[in-house]
Amino acid sequence: MRVTEKGQVTIPKDIRDRLNIGPGSEVDFVADDRGARLIVVSGGKAQEPEDFESWLKSVSGTFDTGGMTTDEYMEWLRGPRDDLGPR
Repeated sequence: MRVTEKGQVTIPKDIRDRLNIGPGSEVDFVADDRGARLIVVSGGKAQEPEDFESWLKSVSGTFDTGGMTTDEYMEWLRGPRDDLGPR
């Protein structure tokens, strides 16, 4: 795939179908040590799960922090906290 001058790429149809990405879907790109990953934030075509257990099964194994703890991931995501003074 090529990136346009505006930084746009076309997601292949088989990937869009597999991930339920459609018009109105929100996606994000996350950089890691192997390159970048496409993360579906909300799918335009996805059906709402009937209950919490169905939702939990549908997202199980889809989020990888690369071995970081929650605190390490939050600092990576947001940057170091500057509102904490010395203890």
